[in-house]
Amino acid sequence: MHGPVIAGVNGSAESLAAAEWAAREAARRDRSLRLVHVGNRHSRRSDGGSFPKRPAARQEAAAPGAAERHLARRVLREAEQRARRAVPGVRVTGEPVEGTATAALLKAAEQAAVLVLGSRGLSGVAGFLVGSVALGVVARATGPVVLVRMGEDNEDDHVPAAYDGPPARTGHRDVVLGLDVADPCDEVIEFAFEAARLRKARLRVVYAWQPPSALGLGPGDIALVNDPYRAQEWRGFLSAVLQVWRDKYPEVGILETVVREKASTALVRAAFGARLLVVGRHLADRPVRVRTGPVTHAVVHHVRCPVAVVPHR
Repeated sequence: MHGPVIAGVNGSAESLAAAEWAAREAARRDRSLRLVHVGNRHSRRSDGGSFPKRPAARQEAAAPGAAERHLARRVLREAEQRARRAVPGVRVTGEPVEGTATAALLKAAEQAAVLVLGSRGLSGVAGFLVGSVALGVVARATGPVVLVRMGEDNEDDHVPAAYDGPPARTGHRDVVLGLDVADPCDEVIEFAFEAARLRKARLRVVYAWQPPSALGLGPGDIALVNDPYRAQEWRGFLSAVLQVWRDKYPEVGILETVVREKASTALVRAAFGARLLVVGRHLADRPVRVRTGPVTHAVVHHVRCPVAVVPHR
């Protein structure tokens, strides 16, 4: 995960929140921050949550190309100011690029340690309103992508007073990792451990399992549905998977959580009050099969904390 932290900005409030979050992430990783503004004057449609339709430029006697460049400079300047206010001294540069937003951000993701995009936050339990650009990037990126909700409080990493969940040993809010014990992926696990280490936070690892349907079992297998030892078995598998990472990151406290329910439901619940949720996404072998997967799709729409989607084979 070499390269700078990159944030996509377009002047919207959610993209400015992403720039602030990215500045803090760059400081944690001791990396530079690159702000990218995508200008495509041939497309006036709304891109959705992360990149909504840009406000119309003032009516000036200028060529469309000049107006686009003026808008890009203004957007980048504002985002740079927000990033510097969030993290004084952060190494930040701005770069206007041409093309469609999704294609340009996918290219940026190839060069980034982390690509950060903003999403509008909704009230109540609705969580993210994720635009078509953000979804397209998450579904196709070959590097980690973090979606940051507008209004996310980045000033304080500690457990908020209103949070009634179990406090981390360090006093910081947890980083949560959704892990499939049957298919543990080093890229996803390492990203989560490193995120917890950088934040001096506890890592809460969640594995959700469901018993097989009785309809698909033979007469001698019915006991598997209500096997009282099944959760204990899964907990043992989870501990075994994490042992090598415990040795590699001895400074990271770990809370192992095994629950019997849908993975998406378990992760939405576990991420309440968390600092970051980390989930994986399988890289598609063929472009026509590109998709986020049902669990990732659910959490990016319903989890209110920042969500890191880490691709893996």
